[in-house]
Amino acid sequence: MSNWGPELAVILGIVEGITEYLPISSTGHLILVGHLLGFTGAVAASVEISIQLGAILAVIAYERQKLRALLSDALVEQANLRAMLVNGRNQGQNQGWLALFHRSAQQHRNLWFLLGLGLAFLPAALVGFLAHGWIKAHLFTPRTVAVSLVAGGIIILVVEALKDRAQIRQLEHVGLSSAFWVGLAQCASLIPGMSRSGSTIVGGLLAGLDRKVATEYSFFLALPTMIVATVYQMLKDQSTLTSQDYIALGVGLVVSFVVAWAVIAVFLTFVQRHTLRVFAYYRMVLGVVVFMLVH
Repeated sequence: MSNWGPELAVILGIVEGITEYLPISSTGHLILVGHLLGFTGAVAASVEISIQLGAILAVIAYERQKLRALLSDALVEQANLRAMLVNGRNQGQNQGWLALFHRSAQQHRNLWFLLGLGLAFLPAALVGFLAHGWIKAHLFTPRTVAVSLVAGGIIILVVEALKDRAQIRQLEHVGLSSAFWVGLAQCASLIPGMSRSGSTIVGGLLAGLDRKVATEYSFFLALPTMIVATVYQMLKDQSTLTSQDYIALGVGLVVSFVVAWAVIAVFLTFVQRHTLRVFAYYRMVLGVVVFMLVH
């Protein structure tokens, strides 16, 4: 099944929906499935990124109430912060800005959470912008995916073996420092097979987030990261995809949306009771099998 069309779009949509938010690499699985079905080349590379839009919309739909409250509260909080800054300037408190911002970080949790998301987004965005072409040309291969799957599995096992260092047990308490470290960890996900979800969850665990908060933060960080990557890819490949290609892509987006929504709900429940070791073992077994087959 090497021809891109609705049938192949359904298969890739299912793969994307299942794997996007699990720490097993959606891009890696899409590359492997594409090679297995003979779907490779420029159109395949574009689809493997663009089809993420369905999973993005799934997070927005699933977290819609929390997102609405977060944005609404942050809007009020930024007005309060502006008032604090004006009052501080009028009272001549030029030496107390750090203390003022520290107090704001404690009082305006939603606003600083959004600022943290922006900070966490920047490292991978910068590296991705500079190296996107090279990564797409040289690393979108089954062999790269195989090595990354194994390496990522080992990293997950090592992190899970560390002493529990969770200090942040509420999503809105993720501050700028933790956000920055999660953002640095996300850079690893630019390598196909490493997994954006896996990289950010592991980064969150190392930064002191508990497993559920690290997982949910990974979902929220996916929004700016994946939206920018997907829109950039679609705009760049307008000449690559035909109207029929976009119709098939639309089918894949719908499928990935439905499947991802279900996976998000199940995964959030799973991480409250279990470690990520099962995903590490899966990654390592799959990586070894793929490496043996393509070696």
